[in-house]
Amino acid sequence: MNVSVLTQLAVLKGASAPVLKAKWRELFETEPPAYNRRFLESRLAYRIQELAYGGLSRQTLERLQAMAKQYATRDAAERKARPVHRPISGTNLIREWQGVEHCVTVRADDFEYLGRPYKSLSSVAHEITGTKWNGWVFFGLKSHQSRT
Repeated sequence: MNVSVLTQLAVLKGASAPVLKAKWRELFETEPPAYNRRFLESRLAYRIQELAYGGLSRQTLERLQAMAKQYATRDAAERKARPVHRPISGTNLIREWQGVEHCVTVRADDFEYLGRPYKSLSSVAHEITGTKWNGWVFFGLKSHQSRT
């Protein structure tokens, strides 16, 4: 009997743990992991849809494998380091200050404002305001939280 994908997904929510584990064995042909119910439900739901509609494209799988390989070649300290959350190169950051609109372009290694390169957003904010500012806060990329 061919049961629709939506029906199969709905059944997962009300299924008991033994039923979920049996479904896991059926769909993955392996023993289910000892994870919580929510994990089993979500992974089974993905697998049901994957079998019905197809999985990731070959290009996506290759890209993920390349990223994993690149990540694996890093040493432990690099893997634990907090990533730099920087806007994508080419992004225009626009800020109005005292009635004037200022536009900064994010570049690969710096920022461009009025045709000049700046090493940091803070230096651009200082150029605009004449006072010291956290550039990320000034351009709205980070909320300013007061410490009390």
